[in-house]
Amino acid sequence: MLERPRRLARKLRRHAGAILVDNFFRGLATAGRLHPHARPAHHNVEVLRDIPYLPTGRRAHRLDVYRPTQKPGPWPTVLYVHGGGFRILSKDSHWIMGLAFARAGYIVFNISYRLAPRHPFPAALEDACAAYGWLAQHGAAYSADLERLALAGESAGGNLVTALAIAASYERPEPFAAQVFATGLTPRAALPACGMLQVSDTARFGRIFPNLSPFLIDRLVEIEEAYLRRARAGSLDLADPLVVLERAQAPARPLPAFFVPCGTKDPLIDDSRRLARALERLGVPCETRYYEGEPHAFHALVTRPNARRCWGHTYAFLERALAVTEITSETPSSARSGVRVGS
Repeated sequence: MLERPRRLARKLRRHAGAILVDNFFRGLATAGRLHPHARPAHHNVEVLRDIPYLPTGRRAHRLDVYRPTQKPGPWPTVLYVHGGGFRILSKDSHWIMGLAFARAGYIVFNISYRLAPRHPFPAALEDACAAYGWLAQHGAAYSADLERLALAGESAGGNLVTALAIAASYERPEPFAAQVFATGLTPRAALPACGMLQVSDTARFGRIFPNLSPFLIDRLVEIEEAYLRRARAGSLDLADPLVVLERAQAPARPLPAFFVPCGTKDPLIDDSRRLARALERLGVPCETRYYEGEPHAFHALVTRPNARRCWGHTYAFLERALAVTEITSETPSSARSGVRVGS
């Protein structure tokens, strides 16, 4: 008799929490753009906005291109996929990621995609795969060096770029994944920061961290319910790219080298640890960095000391991974893999 009021109260609590989180991140992104140093020209970067990667007319099917202007291209390339629990945010909220990579000399294709719950799995991944196909076809026209391609994203974006790396390296049955493999374009680096790499069974975070707050548990459960609400049993492989990699099946093409940063106060940290173990079993180069005391997606707050360290580590990794000489088994172990805390 009390179950229905409890369900209603739980639903209202989750809805109120979602509104709070959504407005916080949107407000933070908007306020940050007002800072004088947020102007791309201040960093010798130009931005080409709202380029459609699918001819649907949807805002979700557009991307922005961030290009450095100090040196002529072609430039090493980053395809950036934003986070937000598959439910919120866009390329516009993640302008700072495009700017951060471009000021370091990379051309960045920063994409939006359709959002849950209106567009549940596999919509976001279908869109990311379509953007990948567009990049393979049109990237060179923007002076992108596709031989030096990195996939980057945080949180939900970390999930999507890990799934993209799988689609580029494994022959998969999903039509959208097959489209990626058919391009023949292979990334040389993947950077899934603080990724939610298994969307199913979000209750596991409460089991791993018994003291996790009800507010955070609500947010995690909400992601699973919104993103997987129409998914059929047995069709979740690329919603859970971590599970795919944990099977340790040999890829048809080499997987890219991975850089996996995460804060030690991030409730998603166990997914990063599992990813590092799975890649080690596959013999894939992986550099894992854990930053003491930092919360989820801390590196987006670029003035934090550990955020600056994280970006420095990111650039150093990319310089190695996208170098003319590929990372091989002869590469020093410090470049291949490792766990370093706040260093």
